Amino acid sequence: MDKKQKKLLCIGIGALACLVLLIIVLIINNSRSTSAANEAIARADSLSIANDQLLLTNEFNQLNADFNQYEGQQIYLKNDSLVQKYNEARMKVEGLIQELNDEKSKNAKNMAQSREKIKKLEGEIATLKNIVRHYLEEIKRLGEENEGLKQEIQQVQQKNEQLSSQYTAATKSNAELTQTVKLAKKLNITGVSFHAYNKKGRVEKNITKARQLGVSFTVSPNNTAAPGMKDFYMRIISPEGTLLGNGGNFHLDGASVASTAHRSVEYANEEVSVSIYWDVNTTLTPGDYTVEVFCDGYRLASRHFTMKK
Repeated sequence: MDKKQKKLLCIGIGALACLVLLIIVLIINNSRSTSAANEAIARADSLSIANDQLLLTNEFNQLNADFNQYEGQQIYLKNDSLVQKYNEARMKVEGLIQELNDEKSKNAKNMAQSREKIKKLEGEIATLKNIVRHYLEEIKRLGEENEGLKQEIQQVQQKNEQLSSQYTAATKSNAELTQTVKLAKKLNITGVSFHAYNKKGRVEKNITKARQLGVSFTVSPNNTAAPGMKDFYMRIISPEGTLLGNGGNFHLDGASVASTAHRSVEYANEEVSVSIYWDVNTTLTPGDYTVEVFCDGYRLASRHFTMKK
């Protein structure tokens, strides 16, 4: 082989070597470009998943806020099926939140599966959100209706209290009026006196010698009182606290009360003098004697008299 052929052979080998080297370089660069592209795609997928998860979390947070806002309204829905549906929807929300948290903790190599799972959760949220909104609107509406009924009940109660107060006031006024009328009909007496009399019918200062005791008084005119026969009852209480005599019973404040003596007198709404006597049938002692006069169920007078020996 001459020099010219050797030179051509060397040039050919060199050119082949350069071509091989160029091919190797192109393969390496292409491999690096593919790897970089894959990494860029992976980063984009990761950012997309993170963004989807953030939006999903915000959706759940908003749902929870709505739950917390209307949770107290359940008091208006006792024994109502709406409460059960409401609580079931909330449990589903809590379950989806847990699934979302689980998706966040998964490895980046499962990005495709995570993306698919997130899309599914987003669809479930969209459906669930509408259901929850419906329940919340129903709860709010029922709450407003119950609040209206509550106000009506309070108004009725206030009206009843006012009527009760008016009735009580009217009853009290009627009772006072009735009492006033009764008092107006009550007879008034003046000049009440108490004396002891001896066997000759004369006033006796020595109580131990008394054969008769007498109470005298004057009935004042009263046009309000009903005219007719009036029974006046006298009670004499000895210094020992014993009721003297047995003049029959009369009624006072619903009770039967014993008297010393009594007398019936015709009353014509004019002034009339009355005297009631009791024949002594026991030993009398000096001291303070209490004298009471009654008529028509009223105590007309109560006086104390000191009798000496």
